[in-house]
Amino acid sequence: MKRATTVTGAFILALSTCTVYAPAGIASSIGPAATSPATVPNSAPKLPKPTGSHPVGTTSLHVKDASRPDPWVPEAKQRELMVSLWYPAKTPNGRRAPYMTAKESELILKGAEITGVPYDVLSKTRTNAFLDAKPAGSRHSLPLVVLSPGFTEPRSSLTALAEDLASRGYVVAGIEHTYESLATSLPGGRVVTCVACQDDKGKAFWAKLGQSRAADVSFVLDTLTGTHPKWKSASLIDNKRIAMAGQSAGGASTITAMLKDTRIHAGINMDGTTFAPIPDSGLPRPFMFLGTKADHSPGGKDTTWERDWAHLTGWKRWLVVAGAEHASFTDTALLVEQLGIHRNPNLTATRAVEITRAYTRAFFDQHLRNKPQPSLNKPSARYPEIKLCSVKTKTCS
Repeated sequence: MKRATTVTGAFILALSTCTVYAPAGIASSIGPAATSPATVPNSAPKLPKPTGSHPVGTTSLHVKDASRPDPWVPEAKQRELMVSLWYPAKTPNGRRAPYMTAKESELILKGAEITGVPYDVLSKTRTNAFLDAKPAGSRHSLPLVVLSPGFTEPRSSLTALAEDLASRGYVVAGIEHTYESLATSLPGGRVVTCVACQDDKGKAFWAKLGQSRAADVSFVLDTLTGTHPKWKSASLIDNKRIAMAGQSAGGASTITAMLKDTRIHAGINMDGTTFAPIPDSGLPRPFMFLGTKADHSPGGKDTTWERDWAHLTGWKRWLVVAGAEHASFTDTALLVEQLGIHRNPNLTATRAVEITRAYTRAFFDQHLRNKPQPSLNKPSARYPEIKLCSVKTKTCS
């Protein structure tokens, strides 16, 4: 794994005006900002509407794992996490949920050295979910999907995906991995920053991060499906139908979490170079790689997917998206495009979100709802950007 010369995540990667290395070890050069500060649009960015029939509700949980100290701040004797939940709601009533706090927006933009836009602009992003709306569904009727963001990223960076899944009848739990994000707002007005960013980014670091995130995921599952759940509507969750997806380091962590916790029935890695190899005993549950064609095709720059492919012993798919960039699987591409900072000339942000939503939804529908999805087995006329890869022939078509 390459050593990251600059600490960065999808926001930094997409917003930066210099060449940087993603935490997963994939180099990407974005070049100068596409729009000068004087011509940046004044309107706040917005997320695309969900495609499902349900209104979307959302709430946040503050949870503490007293069984372990924080891996990045050992003097903190318990691991403190923020979790966002998105879910199908009975009615679209109430206040729209904030995307992030103004302070989080400020720290993210300052971290990316972006000027010419108000520092609170990301906090004004228009979402589609209603804060604390009453959930819809019957007891144990809703599958659960856990989402893990990239290194330095807030959990909000996967909101467009989370809202869409919730509109289709899933409960979605987005985890903020404290001290790994550029900014995390905690109760009482506290804001903590990325302590992990100060560490050396060698193999030991990424292994530690993967194990820490796996522990975070297991704890969150305990808080949602255990005897005394922290969410008052947790009885809606079907604890036999749980899956996980993540982008970049979050995608790599999905494998680690699945190896640790057999409650996770299926997983997706979106454009993340993986950490430690899968053991020879294999990972027998459904898994899908979804990445950029430029960096994650078989025989390409990232060799970890090919290494892991042989040890994925259950249902598996390897898909790449022609024209996609590392940030295309998150909200970042949408936000920076709408702010006039950067536009991917090969794949619009709106199209990237549409593709990401469609294929993650297909994967979860097949493996959590037992609804076969032809799009996972053959090329799609609707989504020609998606290429199915063969390790044997080292081709994607």
